[in-house]
Amino acid sequence: MPYPIEHKLVIGIASSALFDLSASHQVYLEGGPEAYRDYQEQQVDTVLDKGVAFPFIRRFLGINKLHPDTTPVEVVLFSRNSPETGLRVMNSIAHYGLDISRACFLTGESPYRYLPAFNTSLFLSANEEDVRRALQADYPAGLVLPSRTEDDEADGELRIAFDFDGVIADDESETVFKRNNDVGEFHAHETARVAIPHQPGPLADLFRKLSVMQQLEEDAQRADPGYKKILRIAIITARSAPAHERVVTTLKSWGVSANETFFLGGMEKARVLSIFKPHMFFDDQLSHLHSPGGNIPMVHVPFGVANRLV
Repeated sequence: MPYPIEHKLVIGIASSALFDLSASHQVYLEGGPEAYRDYQEQQVDTVLDKGVAFPFIRRFLGINKLHPDTTPVEVVLFSRNSPETGLRVMNSIAHYGLDISRACFLTGESPYRYLPAFNTSLFLSANEEDVRRALQADYPAGLVLPSRTEDDEADGELRIAFDFDGVIADDESETVFKRNNDVGEFHAHETARVAIPHQPGPLADLFRKLSVMQQLEEDAQRADPGYKKILRIAIITARSAPAHERVVTTLKSWGVSANETFFLGGMEKARVLSIFKPHMFFDDQLSHLHSPGGNIPMVHVPFGVANRLV
């Protein structure tokens, strides 16, 4: 029997993150809602191009193909479209063979209020207002930033990278650093609290549930040595020793871990990201969200002190 939705790892996706809606949005800006509606109805059979989050979502849904008896993950579409203008989105989903059957069409309204109804552990959107309203309501969300879409279908692995402070953990330590921009004070604070786990950050629940997916894969590989794992997780943080130890303390207390963890000591994160090649990288600081080739999918989590001071 498939898991009921309250036991699944659910990602909510806005059509603006899943597909390239730049042409449609331009029609809306120039002509308003009626012109937009007419345009989408005329283009209903024209398949939308892949958006920034498409490779991530396609691979994420691939977890169900490896576990067909339980289908432990789900993607729900959350859209500001009406059901009529949303037909093109649903037709595009069907064209690409994405297993997305649940959808919310809210005719111009922000979808954030409905995220808990679907047990959503992450909401991805290219609409900054929707993302900020979700986070203000304590719902996990991220703003998908523009980048080139690369989807190598021969690469079945799903690689996800996270910053630590303000993303997986709360912004307590960032607040200490931001107060005086003093690395020494930050290290002293972390050393004094090395045995005290951080409180969860906005994407802690997602990280925990991804760890459950990793355990499913471990079990599957033990049962079948030929099983090829799909999920790989990295933590990429500007921290360095001695502040690294509290990260380990926190993750251990939650019973989770990453496949790869990088303590960069302020080194540019793109140097590691260009090798790890994540299908999504989550960070709370816009200054960290860039890559020389513009081809790494980046998600801004506008949470905590790093964003209050912007």
